[in-house]
Amino acid sequence: MALERYAGPGCLVEFMQGNQTQVAWVLEETSGRLRLYTLTKREEKLPLSRVLPWLGPRYDGARDRSEILELLALHQQRRETAAAAIDALELWELAQGEVREESAEWFAGLLGEKPDVDAVAAMGRALLRCKTHFKFHPPKFEVFPAETVERRLTEQAVAEEREKVVVAGQTFFKELWHGWCSGEHGRAGALAAKLDPAAAERLADLLRRLIVDADDPEAAPLWAMLRKGLPDHPFQPLLLAEQWGIVPPHHNYLLDQADYAAGDGWWGPYAGEIEAIGKKLAALGGEPEAIPFVSVDSPTTRDIDDAFYAEPLPDGGTRLILALADPALAWTFGSPLDVAVAHRASSLYLPEGVSHMLPETLGTGAVSLLAGQTRPALIMDWEFSEDGAARSFGMRKSWVRLAENTTYAAVEARLAGPDVPDYLERGYRLAVALRRRRLENGAVVIDRPEPDIRLSGYPDNTQVDIGLCPSYPKSQLLVSECMILGNAAAGQYAVDHGASMLFRTQDAVLPPEIRGVHDDPPSIQRAVRELPPTLTEPDPRPHASLAVPAYAPLTSPLRRYADLINLAQIDSLLRTGAPRWTRAELAARLLELSTRIEAVGRVQRFRPRYWKLLYLQRWCRERTFEGVVVDLGGAGFASLSLPDLQIYVRATRDTLGDAVYVGQRFALKLGKIDPLNNELRVFGAEEIPTRLPESTEALFMDADAS
Repeated sequence: MALERYAGPGCLVEFMQGNQTQVAWVLEETSGRLRLYTLTKREEKLPLSRVLPWLGPRYDGARDRSEILELLALHQQRRETAAAAIDALELWELAQGEVREESAEWFAGLLGEKPDVDAVAAMGRALLRCKTHFKFHPPKFEVFPAETVERRLTEQAVAEEREKVVVAGQTFFKELWHGWCSGEHGRAGALAAKLDPAAAERLADLLRRLIVDADDPEAAPLWAMLRKGLPDHPFQPLLLAEQWGIVPPHHNYLLDQADYAAGDGWWGPYAGEIEAIGKKLAALGGEPEAIPFVSVDSPTTRDIDDAFYAEPLPDGGTRLILALADPALAWTFGSPLDVAVAHRASSLYLPEGVSHMLPETLGTGAVSLLAGQTRPALIMDWEFSEDGAARSFGMRKSWVRLAENTTYAAVEARLAGPDVPDYLERGYRLAVALRRRRLENGAVVIDRPEPDIRLSGYPDNTQVDIGLCPSYPKSQLLVSECMILGNAAAGQYAVDHGASMLFRTQDAVLPPEIRGVHDDPPSIQRAVRELPPTLTEPDPRPHASLAVPAYAPLTSPLRRYADLINLAQIDSLLRTGAPRWTRAELAARLLELSTRIEAVGRVQRFRPRYWKLLYLQRWCRERTFEGVVVDLGGAGFASLSLPDLQIYVRATRDTLGDAVYVGQRFALKLGKIDPLNNELRVFGAEEIPTRLPESTEALFMDADAS
């Protein structure tokens, strides 16, 4: 059988359909269009251009349909049998490097001297199926070079793996999702056990990547195929991962997005450097100053980075001495450990646990100001007149041994008792004077209750309980004013010495009506709305709401990396008279540090809100919650504060009633609460009777006067 050159009636032809080779009988040819009869007993019309370049054989004479089908079946069997016997890879080995492209007839000639049309067609079929090594450019086949074959084999393996994952994952994810929707959490293990281990690992990795970034360029396309048939949900990968058990219930996805390792298991690779820091501190250790410093913190605090002492001066004034933990003394900036700590940026204090910025062996151990232990410190030393005016100030590097680590509650009790220790009495009176002077200079003080979020049974059987943190106004005032004083003094010291620091700035003129103390929800809302944002920058500018001309935080070097940098800058000024970093160097560091501070700060801001919403979700059907109107916005909505939870919600005016005013209190019926999606709705409201101020303006004036 010779190869035909003309596809006329009675000629067998082949064409591609659905990625498969089809054989057909030409019934009629008209102006380049063929009418064909196929093995499926159907007639089809086809342009001649779609016919594969091996034609024939051609049979003369009339044939009925049954005879045509017998001939088509005969040639189909011959060609498939011959194609199955062809080793296309062996042919590629012979041809690659010798020819760039050749016809199916040429390749068939490598296997036989005079191949017939069935042999050529079989060769064409075999080469068409070997897409990793050949590419069909009619009428010839391109022979790929070895490097192209290797790349295509890799791509094929990836595609096959993806297909295997998609086939397994679509069904698996649907069953997982149905289990989550129905509250069935026990079947995930059995479902996962049916998966191929490699596919299961790939699916688990996919979910983890999507939790971090829903638009991950590698994971998103595969996810689009896997989630077909599932409803839209922005946190679907997270919920599937929790249902599967590859992350725990209530998984903190914000930590993943911030690339922040929770707990204290992250520092293993830096153990050698940490050990060296401990040895260096031991070698540098000096005699502690004979000042009985006392730290004041919450009872759970272990990273103690500040302490104070106050004593009388002969003229009735007060000497105040602050001791600040000094991790910078043995720190190597630019080391692997330093890079890792800079990436952490700050400690995280979350209801489910604390994650310290420094390795705990340092931050809660070797450099924490633990009572009875000798520790390096930066000493800040003031002399004040009786009215709180600073008469002198100095700083020095030294060693301290604290007399006591005490708590806010203990200090509050002592200040309220009959025999107040002199250092506490003087420290508190000085703090009152410092607060008064700042308020006279236009400071804004926000005084609001702090919710106490307590978890039990975390993470598998989590119960959330929320109360109010105990208020210790005197001891908290004492500590807060000491911290503001220390940071402001550091900022001014840098200004006086022409050095850059990481200053916190708020360079603005505040409206007179928001200056002062704000302790009720409407007043707080008004003040917060008017306050401009604070910035971190290498140039000194005023901090308006604190009413200080320069503010460079360094009182929390165990908890905030920016404070550690500022501490090292002051350390260099004290030792050498010159800053460690120039303005340009600090500005360069600030670019990356600001990104990390924002990422980690987002976790600290939003994670407690998740627990608050979970608490509301649990109790919303059983009780109401007090809300205070703080803003009358447009579009028929009002904003309310839930003071005991420090959370805000919007409600329609129709829900609240006709005469709505700022300061009005309601018992709110809440619903449609979704902690993940940050959804919270007011479904009903009943006014709580209260004595009303004459006007909203009077309400704010009363708050300012307080």
